[in-house]
Amino acid sequence: MNINQTDVITSLHSIRDYIRWGASRFAEHQVFLGHGTLTPLDEAAAIVLHTLHQPYDLGDAYLDTLLTSTEREAIVNLLIRRVTERKPSAYLTHEALFANLSFYVDERVLVPRSPIAELITERFAPWVEEEQVFNILDLCTGSACIAIACAYAFPEAHIDAVDLSADALSVAEINVDKHQVQEHVTLYQSDLFSDLPVTPYDIIVSNPPYVSRAEWEGLPAEFHTEPALGFKGGENGLDLVIKILVNAKDYLAETGILIVEVGNSAETLQLLFPDVPFFWLEFEHGGDGVFLLTAEQLVDYHSLFVSAL
Repeated sequence: MNINQTDVITSLHSIRDYIRWGASRFAEHQVFLGHGTLTPLDEAAAIVLHTLHQPYDLGDAYLDTLLTSTEREAIVNLLIRRVTERKPSAYLTHEALFANLSFYVDERVLVPRSPIAELITERFAPWVEEEQVFNILDLCTGSACIAIACAYAFPEAHIDAVDLSADALSVAEINVDKHQVQEHVTLYQSDLFSDLPVTPYDIIVSNPPYVSRAEWEGLPAEFHTEPALGFKGGENGLDLVIKILVNAKDYLAETGILIVEVGNSAETLQLLFPDVPFFWLEFEHGGDGVFLLTAEQLVDYHSLFVSAL
């Protein structure tokens, strides 16, 4: 990508100019979008507005505001890096939005983008009664975006957030401090349930690694800048998912629910357990591959899950 930055900085002047220029470069170089934005224009706008410390819903009237040379240089630098380094924009800005909340992210964690955010903002209705939710477990927490969003949605509940990666938990701690939810969210370094005290959780929610080996190898470059540990789910993508299915019954309250995202491995999971009545959740704002099972169902089909280990 050969660009004379000086020419760009001297010929473009407004916020609108830089959003348009960035969108054109992203389209020209076929930047992959899959980390929170849907179009090159949205991706460019996110980078430009973040660099200017402006809200993402900045009014159209402000888009013709003229920028200083320092601002222009900072914006062009990030837009070019987005193309040349193929990193998700969240790694360049160190910010990702999830459930209408802002989270710090870097290369130690996956960029938050799960449809589970929609479930949280709806307080998992109609599957639980809000006033009856006291304990929530977030497995494979990463940046802790799910756990912290749950803390906002259920202010009377306590949330345990678990991850095997010490690096991920360092980022999670940054976000716990940022949102000041230390009294509501406890971080654990654990291989799933292994180092957790047995607690009757009303909700266990997880976005675990679920990408098969073949799918991982074929993912666009942007995904390979994220930690592989957060993706790789074994040969068929279900290694950790099956472990969760086997052990979750011992950690759920009698009326508790388990919600797990398995993405493109949904079909593989259903074929592996054809008799299990996975309830596949639907999302108004897009996304799929998220199932729900009740505590009772986990008990009823436990032997099937164990046989798959």
